[in-house]
Amino acid sequence: MSTTADIKLLIADDHEIFRDGFKLMLSKFPEIILIGEAANGREMLELTGSLNPDVILTDIKMPVMDGIEATKKITTLYPDKGIICLSMYDDDELIIEMLEAGATGYLIKNAGKEQIIEAIKTVYSGDPYYCKTTSHKLTQMIAKSRFNPYRKTEKTEFSEREKEIIAFICTEMTNKEIADKLFISVRTVEGHRLKILEKMNVKNTVGLVVYAIKNGIVKTS
Repeated sequence: MSTTADIKLLIADDHEIFRDGFKLMLSKFPEIILIGEAANGREMLELTGSLNPDVILTDIKMPVMDGIEATKKITTLYPDKGIICLSMYDDDELIIEMLEAGATGYLIKNAGKEQIIEAIKTVYSGDPYYCKTTSHKLTQMIAKSRFNPYRKTEKTEFSEREKEIIAFICTEMTNKEIADKLFISVRTVEGHRLKILEKMNVKNTVGLVVYAIKNGIVKTS
């Protein structure tokens, strides 16, 4: 997908109040154009065909047709669409189903506006997006699932020091703990972390862990 034009967005959620609030938030970001709203998965599927959105932001639990079934159909019919699912905190299994159905990213429903905009732009550019507040358990579930957005990316080489730091990050160690372990400064760890994120082309620690496990940089039991 191009990254220069305005982003055409379709929202699917059965709660009109949520859609209204979302429209108000988007009005402050003119580069993202809301072109349609759906109240269920069937409407989402129909509007995808008629309106041709770039990105679809969808709830998982909806009447008539849920987000999982609609996502499966859309990714089959329109594989170039970026789909972000909206979830509640206790929807781990459903998030996995959405990702395996073809969603490229997900957000917790009360995510901040900056994170929502970042997710839309990231998925629009063709990259996966993982909610920053993801639990360690869900991160591991995603990494071990069939969802793999990294199949088409070129193999990236990491130095031994970078591999050490990746392994420590995957065990939930903080920058300070990693610095103490390796006898280096926290600033040096921060520099390595930023370079690793850039090499992996991911936005946050969740993406880093998923990438590392999917690509065999770290092993899980």
